[in-house]
Amino acid sequence: MNMRAIATVALVAALGAAWPAQAERVKDLAGVAGVRSNQLVGYGLVVGLDGSGDQTSQTPFTVQSLKSMMAQLGISLPANVNPQLKNVAAVMLTADLPAFAKPGQTIDVTVSSIGNAKSLRGGTLLFSQLKGGDGQVYAVAQGNVVVGGFGAQADGSRITVNVPSVGRIPNGATVERAVPTGFEVGDAIHFNLHTADFTTATRLALAVNETIGPGTAQPLDASTVRVNAPRDPGQRVAYLSMLENITVTPGEAPARIIVNSRTGTVVIGSHVRVTPAAVAHGSLTVTITSDPTISQPPPLSGGDTVVVPNSTIEITEESDRMFLFEPGVTLGEIVRAVNEVGAAPGDLVAILEALKAAGALRAELMVI
Repeated sequence: MNMRAIATVALVAALGAAWPAQAERVKDLAGVAGVRSNQLVGYGLVVGLDGSGDQTSQTPFTVQSLKSMMAQLGISLPANVNPQLKNVAAVMLTADLPAFAKPGQTIDVTVSSIGNAKSLRGGTLLFSQLKGGDGQVYAVAQGNVVVGGFGAQADGSRITVNVPSVGRIPNGATVERAVPTGFEVGDAIHFNLHTADFTTATRLALAVNETIGPGTAQPLDASTVRVNAPRDPGQRVAYLSMLENITVTPGEAPARIIVNSRTGTVVIGSHVRVTPAAVAHGSLTVTITSDPTISQPPPLSGGDTVVVPNSTIEITEESDRMFLFEPGVTLGEIVRAVNEVGAAPGDLVAILEALKAAGALRAELMVI
């Protein structure tokens, strides 16, 4: 056995010893390069609204769009005539064009008001084009808008449930142009990991080589694995079906603590460790209570009844706020120690930042 084979066996043994029992399919860990959805966007008019459309005096583009559409249908309006309509709304259309979508198939469309329409409930989207980032038309949309929200108002009061100015048209767009994916080009396919990790990429390549044969797969970097594939499209589809069902044990995430500074959410990874450290967390509570009393003068004294303030100030300093972290403290012990002293999420963030500054926290602290 040569040195390269010995190194490979040693690497496989080292990785296998560290693998946990849980394994996942390749299709859950990675996607095929080039196989992706594409965003489409368009502009259109929703008509048939029950008086909840745009106020055309404040949204001139709605009137311009209506005039342009009517001119295309052979109806011309005088230049100085601006129809004051309440049943028309200008909208933006968005949709996702899935990979391998073919002409004639249908996709869902989201319809969003861009004017001051109060609701799109009961409206109908007129024929509109959906374009991709290259400016080409990939789908056309038309149909009745389904709105989940509603609103009502009377005598100056108004109530709104959900968002009535946004709706959807299920299967409301018809695909007119297919997007080339490059799936059938070349003699190899590339798997792109959803989460870049050198260990996962290595294990994926090893799993493919064990299933198909040595030299079939090769990790290119932390997120890409190249796999040799047949050129025939039919064989490639069946080949990929087999590959994406291979099970791989992903590498464990690095020691990391995520802190959301806006919501106070703290997520601590399972590999977070703390070196020996003592933490003192104390707080001073000042409580001021006011209990005013009424003072009345003696009878026939000529005095006035007055309110005499009576305030009590109580200062409490909480004790038993110091705890010791032993070597190799785990996640559960950290949380348990912080909970025992009654620290809030904000206090936990302060403790973690102090531990990181002291060099006692063996983890990456990320504040988002």
